[in-house]
Amino acid sequence: MHWLATAAWRCLAVVALALGGAGVVLPGLPTVPFLLLAAWAGSKGWPQLEARLLAHPHYGPIIQRWRSHRAVPRRAKWAASVLMMISAAGVLLSPAPLWLRGGLPMFLALVALWLWRRPE
Repeated sequence: MHWLATAAWRCLAVVALALGGAGVVLPGLPTVPFLLLAAWAGSKGWPQLEARLLAHPHYGPIIQRWRSHRAVPRRAKWAASVLMMISAAGVLLSPAPLWLRGGLPMFLALVALWLWRRPE
């Protein structure tokens, strides 16, 4: 059973790492949340991957700050907020169902509120 759990954690880490890598080149797809997930999953079943992520010169300190203080850099807060506003405006102007046009902007506003309450 232990090998199955390790395989599941590794699979989650690989998928999260792939999505984080895609986020580097695709606008609108976040990178850091997926790397946080990959490091967390790696800590459960792939310590070498976790160590490599923590040692990364750019993303390592961000992951460590999140783990120790749940901190989000101001620049990331601004970037996320702008992308959420663009998404909310896009759905408001689309022919999406009414529940989505009302619900998504409210949800994104709550996410932004939570985000801006995180330490920097």
